Amino acid sequence: MVLVGVRSSDFKELEIVVLRHELEILRRQSGRPRLRPADRVFLAAASRVLPRSRWRSFLVTPDTLLRWHRRLVARRWTYGNRAPGRPVIAGELRELVLRLARENPRWGYQRIAGEINGVGHAVSATTVRTLIHAAGLGPAGQRSQLTWREFIRAQAASMIACDFFTVDTVRGSRLYVLFFIELATRRVHLAGATAHPNAGWVTQQARQFA
Repeated sequence: MVLVGVRSSDFKELEIVVLRHELEILRRQSGRPRLRPADRVFLAAASRVLPRSRWRSFLVTPDTLLRWHRRLVARRWTYGNRAPGRPVIAGELRELVLRLARENPRWGYQRIAGEINGVGHAVSATTVRTLIHAAGLGPAGQRSQLTWREFIRAQAASMIACDFFTVDTVRGSRLYVLFFIELATRRVHLAGATAHPNAGWVTQQARQFA
Protein backbone atom coordinates (compact mmCIF):
# COMPACT_ATOMS: atom_id res chain seq x y z
CA MET A 1 0.00 0.00 0.00
CA VAL A 2 2.90 2.37 0.76
CA LEU A 3 4.46 1.68 -2.66
CA VAL A 4 1.14 2.27 -4.42
CA GLY A 5 0.69 5.54 -2.56
CA VAL A 6 3.98 7.03 -3.73
CA ARG A 7 3.57 6.02 -7.39
CA SER A 8 2.31 8.54 -9.88
CA SER A 9 -1.33 8.47 -10.94
CA ASP A 10 -0.36 7.72 -14.57
CA PHE A 11 1.66 4.68 -13.49
CA LYS A 12 -1.22 3.37 -11.36
CA GLU A 13 -3.69 3.82 -14.22
CA LEU A 14 -1.39 1.83 -16.54
CA GLU A 15 -1.05 -0.91 -13.93
CA ILE A 16 -4.84 -1.12 -13.59
CA VAL A 17 -5.18 -1.49 -17.38
CA VAL A 18 -2.60 -4.30 -17.37
CA LEU A 19 -4.36 -6.09 -14.51
CA ARG A 20 -7.70 -5.84 -16.27
CA HIS A 21 -6.20 -7.27 -19.45
CA GLU A 22 -4.67 -10.18 -17.52
CA LEU A 23 -8.04 -10.76 -15.87
CA GLU A 24 -9.72 -11.02 -19.28
CA ILE A 25 -7.10 -13.57 -20.37
CA LEU A 26 -7.73 -15.69 -17.26
CA ARG A 27 -11.47 -15.56 -17.85
CA ARG A 28 -11.07 -16.92 -21.37
CA GLN A 29 -8.75 -19.73 -20.27
CA SER A 30 -10.50 -20.93 -17.10
CA GLY A 31 -14.02 -21.82 -16.20
CA ARG A 32 -16.11 -20.43 -13.41
CA PRO A 33 -13.86 -19.48 -10.46
CA ARG A 34 -14.36 -21.19 -7.12
CA LEU A 35 -14.78 -18.59 -4.43
CA ARG A 36 -14.51 -19.19 -0.72
CA PRO A 37 -16.87 -17.51 1.77
CA ALA A 38 -14.12 -15.05 2.70
CA ASP A 39 -13.77 -14.11 -0.98
CA ARG A 40 -17.49 -13.40 -1.25
CA VAL A 41 -17.43 -11.22 1.89
CA PHE A 42 -14.47 -9.23 0.58
CA LEU A 43 -15.96 -8.68 -2.85
CA ALA A 44 -19.36 -7.75 -1.43
CA ALA A 45 -17.78 -5.22 0.93
CA ALA A 46 -15.57 -3.79 -1.83
CA SER A 47 -18.59 -3.34 -4.11
CA ARG A 48 -20.09 -0.91 -1.59
CA VAL A 49 -17.01 1.30 -1.85
CA LEU A 50 -16.50 1.34 -5.62
CA PRO A 51 -19.03 3.15 -7.81
CA ARG A 52 -21.38 1.04 -9.89
CA SER A 53 -19.55 2.03 -13.09
CA ARG A 54 -16.41 0.24 -11.85
CA TRP A 55 -18.13 -3.05 -11.08
CA ARG A 56 -17.04 -4.50 -14.42
CA SER A 57 -13.69 -5.22 -12.75
CA PHE A 58 -15.26 -7.93 -10.59
CA LEU A 59 -15.31 -11.60 -11.53
CA VAL A 60 -19.05 -11.85 -11.00
CA THR A 61 -22.08 -9.95 -12.20
CA PRO A 62 -23.58 -6.97 -10.38
CA ASP A 63 -26.64 -9.05 -9.44
CA THR A 64 -24.38 -11.57 -7.72
CA LEU A 65 -22.60 -8.81 -5.79
CA LEU A 66 -25.92 -7.39 -4.62
CA ARG A 67 -27.11 -10.83 -3.54
CA TRP A 68 -23.91 -11.43 -1.54
CA HIS A 69 -24.24 -8.04 0.11
CA ARG A 70 -27.84 -8.70 1.14
CA ARG A 71 -26.77 -11.99 2.68
CA LEU A 72 -23.93 -10.25 4.50
CA VAL A 73 -26.30 -7.64 5.97
CA ALA A 74 -28.86 -10.30 6.90
CA ARG A 75 -26.20 -12.33 8.69
CA ARG A 76 -25.07 -9.21 10.58
CA TRP A 77 -28.55 -8.61 12.02
CA THR A 78 -29.59 -12.21 12.56
CA TYR A 79 -29.42 -13.42 16.15
CA GLY A 80 -29.53 -16.93 17.48
CA ASN A 81 -32.92 -18.47 17.95
CA ARG A 82 -34.18 -18.79 21.48
CA ALA A 83 -36.26 -21.64 22.73
CA PRO A 84 -40.01 -20.86 22.80
CA GLY A 85 -41.67 -19.88 26.04
CA ARG A 86 -40.64 -17.58 28.86
CA PRO A 87 -37.10 -17.86 30.28
CA VAL A 88 -36.65 -19.85 33.47
CA ILE A 89 -36.27 -17.75 36.59
CA ALA A 90 -32.84 -18.21 38.13
CA GLY A 91 -32.69 -19.76 41.58
CA GLU A 92 -30.92 -16.75 43.09
CA LEU A 93 -33.58 -14.39 41.76
CA ARG A 94 -36.32 -16.62 43.15
CA GLU A 95 -34.69 -16.61 46.58
CA LEU A 96 -34.35 -12.83 46.44
CA VAL A 97 -38.05 -12.39 45.67
CA LEU A 98 -39.11 -14.66 48.52
CA ARG A 99 -36.68 -13.04 50.95
CA LEU A 100 -38.03 -9.56 50.21
CA ALA A 101 -41.59 -10.83 50.51
CA ARG A 102 -40.92 -12.43 53.93
CA GLU A 103 -38.90 -9.55 55.36
CA ASN A 104 -41.30 -6.90 54.07
CA PRO A 105 -44.84 -8.20 54.55
CA ARG A 106 -46.35 -4.83 53.60
CA TRP A 107 -44.66 -4.67 50.20
CA GLY A 108 -46.81 -5.47 47.18
CA TYR A 109 -45.78 -7.16 43.96
CA GLN A 110 -44.99 -3.87 42.21
CA ARG A 111 -42.80 -2.67 45.08
CA ILE A 112 -40.81 -5.92 45.20
CA ALA A 113 -40.35 -5.92 41.43
CA GLY A 114 -39.20 -2.29 41.56
CA GLU A 115 -36.62 -3.02 44.26
CA ILE A 116 -35.22 -5.98 42.30
CA ASN A 117 -35.10 -4.04 39.04
CA GLY A 118 -33.28 -1.29 40.88
CA VAL A 119 -30.33 -3.59 41.59
CA GLY A 120 -30.00 -4.73 37.97
CA HIS A 121 -32.32 -7.75 37.69
CA ALA A 122 -35.22 -7.73 35.24
CA VAL A 123 -38.41 -9.14 36.70
CA SER A 124 -42.07 -8.21 36.33
CA ALA A 125 -44.73 -7.86 38.98
CA THR A 126 -46.58 -10.82 37.45
CA THR A 127 -43.51 -13.02 37.91
CA VAL A 128 -43.15 -11.85 41.49
CA ARG A 129 -46.79 -12.71 42.16
CA THR A 130 -46.33 -16.19 40.65
CA LEU A 131 -43.24 -16.93 42.75
CA ILE A 132 -44.83 -15.69 45.96
CA HIS A 133 -48.01 -17.71 45.44
CA ALA A 134 -45.99 -20.83 44.54
CA ALA A 135 -44.14 -20.49 47.86
CA GLY A 136 -47.43 -20.33 49.80
CA LEU A 137 -47.10 -16.66 50.75
CA GLY A 138 -50.04 -14.33 50.56
CA PRO A 139 -50.29 -10.79 49.15
CA ALA A 140 -49.17 -7.69 51.00
CA GLY A 141 -50.71 -7.41 54.44
CA GLN A 142 -51.61 -11.12 54.59
CA ARG A 143 -48.14 -12.59 54.96
CA SER A 144 -46.62 -13.45 58.31
CA GLN A 145 -47.50 -10.60 60.63
CA LEU A 146 -44.23 -9.40 62.15
CA THR A 147 -44.08 -7.57 65.42
CA TRP A 148 -42.21 -4.28 65.58
CA ARG A 149 -39.30 -6.00 67.35
CA GLU A 150 -39.10 -8.71 64.68
CA PHE A 151 -39.24 -6.11 61.97
CA ILE A 152 -36.37 -4.13 63.51
CA ARG A 153 -34.28 -7.28 63.88
CA ALA A 154 -34.88 -8.23 60.26
CA GLN A 155 -34.01 -4.78 58.96
CA ALA A 156 -31.36 -3.76 61.49
CA ALA A 157 -28.44 -4.46 59.16
CA SER A 158 -29.66 -1.79 56.73
CA MET A 159 -31.16 0.76 59.15
CA ILE A 160 -29.46 3.84 60.61
CA ALA A 161 -31.04 6.14 63.18
CA CYS A 162 -30.04 9.74 63.82
CA ASP A 163 -30.69 12.33 66.53
CA PHE A 164 -29.22 15.32 68.38
CA PHE A 165 -27.78 15.70 71.83
CA THR A 166 -26.76 19.02 73.36
CA VAL A 167 -23.53 20.18 74.97
CA ASP A 168 -23.37 23.31 77.13
CA THR A 169 -20.04 25.11 76.86
CA VAL A 170 -18.14 26.96 79.60
CA ARG A 171 -19.26 30.29 78.15
CA GLY A 172 -22.90 29.30 78.47
CA SER A 173 -23.65 28.64 74.81
CA ARG A 174 -25.34 25.45 73.70
CA LEU A 175 -24.12 23.23 70.85
CA TYR A 176 -26.24 20.70 69.05
CA VAL A 177 -24.38 17.53 68.10
CA LEU A 178 -25.77 15.38 65.27
CA PHE A 179 -25.01 11.67 65.49
CA PHE A 180 -25.91 8.52 63.57
CA ILE A 181 -26.20 5.03 65.04
CA GLU A 182 -26.12 1.70 63.21
CA LEU A 183 -28.92 -0.39 64.69
CA ALA A 184 -27.23 -3.71 63.92
CA THR A 185 -23.91 -2.94 65.65
CA ARG A 186 -24.89 0.01 67.89
CA ARG A 187 -21.93 1.87 66.44
CA VAL A 188 -22.24 5.64 66.84
CA HIS A 189 -20.92 8.19 64.32
CA LEU A 190 -20.57 11.83 65.37
CA ALA A 191 -21.39 13.94 62.33
CA GLY A 192 -20.78 17.48 63.60
CA ALA A 193 -21.78 20.19 66.02
CA THR A 194 -23.29 23.63 65.54
CA ALA A 195 -24.99 26.31 67.59
CA HIS A 196 -27.64 26.90 64.95
CA PRO A 197 -28.78 23.68 63.26
CA ASN A 198 -30.96 24.06 60.19
CA ALA A 199 -32.12 21.92 57.29
CA GLY A 200 -29.19 22.85 55.07
CA TRP A 201 -26.60 22.03 57.72
CA VAL A 202 -28.23 18.70 58.60
CA THR A 203 -28.45 17.75 54.91
CA GLN A 204 -24.76 18.50 54.40
CA GLN A 205 -23.75 16.43 57.43
CA ALA A 206 -25.85 13.51 56.24
CA ARG A 207 -24.30 13.76 52.77
CA GLN A 208 -20.79 13.72 54.21
CA PHE A 209 -21.63 10.77 56.44
CA ALA A 210 -23.08 8.77 53.57
